[in-house]
Amino acid sequence: MIHKGVKDAQEALLGVKDGMTFMLGGFGLCGIPENAISELVRLGISNLTCISNNAGVDDFGLGLLLQKHQIKKMISSYVGENDEFERQMLSGELEVELTPQGTLAEKCRAAQAGFPAIYTPAGYGTEVAEGKETREFNGKMYVLEYAYEADFAFVKAWKGDEAGNLIFKGTARNFNPCMCGAAKITVAEVEELVPAGQLDPNEIHIPGIFVQRIFQGKHYEKRIEQRTVRPRN
Repeated sequence: MIHKGVKDAQEALLGVKDGMTFMLGGFGLCGIPENAISELVRLGISNLTCISNNAGVDDFGLGLLLQKHQIKKMISSYVGENDEFERQMLSGELEVELTPQGTLAEKCRAAQAGFPAIYTPAGYGTEVAEGKETREFNGKMYVLEYAYEADFAFVKAWKGDEAGNLIFKGTARNFNPCMCGAAKITVAEVEELVPAGQLDPNEIHIPGIFVQRIFQGKHYEKRIEQRTVRPRN
């Protein structure tokens, strides 16, 4: 029987060290690997390159790593709602590679599938394409984008089993599935971990072949970035 379950985040993150490249699932604060991020903060490793749609907010998500200057470079699509991210980027303390959101997803998916690169029309004719190979297909210009190379992918799922099979819930599905298997080691944290064989095969979103370590997380805050409430009359 395949058993990929580990005790906790501390065991799941064995082998992480300074200078590595990490993928982190989630969109904003939805579906982020909260336990893995907390462990990275505790370990205090630095000089990191992080691939994620954005960097959370100042006091949560990847913002916690930014506070401690553990991140050297962010590869992301969006830098809003995080004052420290903005400050570090404008001061030159943090290297930032802005990537169109769909391109970021496809570069993860290419790594997951074993493709070295993809062609995309996104960014052609803009600074995103500067210094990159371009090519015409059927009268339309495309930009060559290389697949990401990461040491670890940290993802968050709703439910998983000890063989690494994952089920995502609602919009927390976002970037998590395409980052599974896109790095040398994929670590999945789940809200509920069950024995292998208990999940309905028809409901599984990511098969265990894409996951090397899985653990049941705890103390999930599941924050939202902004809450807008209609004023009462």
